Amino acid sequence: MSYLKRAWAETHLDRIKTNVENFRKFLNPKTELLCVVKANCYGNGDDAIVPYLEKNLNVNWFAVSNIEEAKHLRDIGIKGEILILGYTPPEYAKELVKYDIIQTVTEESHALELSKFCPIGNRIRIHCALDTGMTRIGVCENTTKKTCDAVERISNLKGLELEGIFTHLAVADSDNNDDVNYTRKQIEKITAAAEELKKRLVVLNQIHFLNSAGGIYHSTDKSTLARLGIIMYGLKPNSSLKVPFKLEPVLDFKACVSMVKEVDKDVFISYGRTYKTESPAKIATITVGYADGYPRYLSNKGEVLINGKRARIVGRVCMDQIMCDVTGIDVKTGDVATLIGADGDEVITADDIADIGSTIGYEVICNISRRVPRVIYENGKQIDVLKY
Repeated sequence: MSYLKRAWAETHLDRIKTNVENFRKFLNPKTELLCVVKANCYGNGDDAIVPYLEKNLNVNWFAVSNIEEAKHLRDIGIKGEILILGYTPPEYAKELVKYDIIQTVTEESHALELSKFCPIGNRIRIHCALDTGMTRIGVCENTTKKTCDAVERISNLKGLELEGIFTHLAVADSDNNDDVNYTRKQIEKITAAAEELKKRLVVLNQIHFLNSAGGIYHSTDKSTLARLGIIMYGLKPNSSLKVPFKLEPVLDFKACVSMVKEVDKDVFISYGRTYKTESPAKIATITVGYADGYPRYLSNKGEVLINGKRARIVGRVCMDQIMCDVTGIDVKTGDVATLIGADGDEVITADDIADIGSTIGYEVICNISRRVPRVIYENGKQIDVLKY
């Protein structure tokens, strides 16, 4: 299980286990986990993580973004329920049936088209999205009655099997009073719709609205599933809001030192001459760049860890390389630079990197490119390498 030790990511399955177990403690016993594994498990490696979740952690529900991701899970042997969270063109109805995938209905017109394309004698399993305030996808009506009218019509369409409804909480990761009230109103809207549909004898196996933040800040037995996403990978839904248990970041990102050189004062480094040494310095070149998903906004701002010490990035991040000031650090060619992760007493998280770029940790780990191999570890032992 060798790999090119240029730039690589390390995914730690035991850390996933810790995060999942801690999250489960906040859920009502009636609420089941639905693990969000879209985008290659947020860049962590779905080929390793999803089978581990199913076989080792007894997870039976998985959420993906699109039909290609869903088919891939079936191809690697996943037996559990797979829900596509977004739109699938109706021409793929046959594949939804073939692979036993649950499709989200994004609006009533989408349901009508899926019904038309469903193979004769089959039924497409669906969950109907309700727009309760995210304004992204879902049945969008201004009253509970009108919402339920639309869902009821969808439930009666030929070739469709309505199994659940769901919505997405827009600001569950905020403790601002207005946002907390907004979340409460979203929950009230979907639970009111569920109660009304029950009165109309529309059978719903699942009503779900809890996401990672919802599960820890707004847990309730009224959500039959909790969609565990970013917390499973060890990052905060909101970097400024405390999570009530210690998160274990699942992914470490590393690269090699390829050259160490001494330079004089007033020497320019990298493209654009954006950095000039103020005194003689020792500069290390490291084999990672924005083509690997290492953000260019870290130019002259970010840091890496080398032999337990912090080293500042100097000059612009290049496509395949960065330069760091390692003055005063014992470093040589071949040493490992930690871009995300711990080295000694020092730690850099994806959230730390995100804060520099005014973005979120989700984006940082999702953007690690597919040319970066994912090296899979369990309890400190390397067990696999995923190469794309």
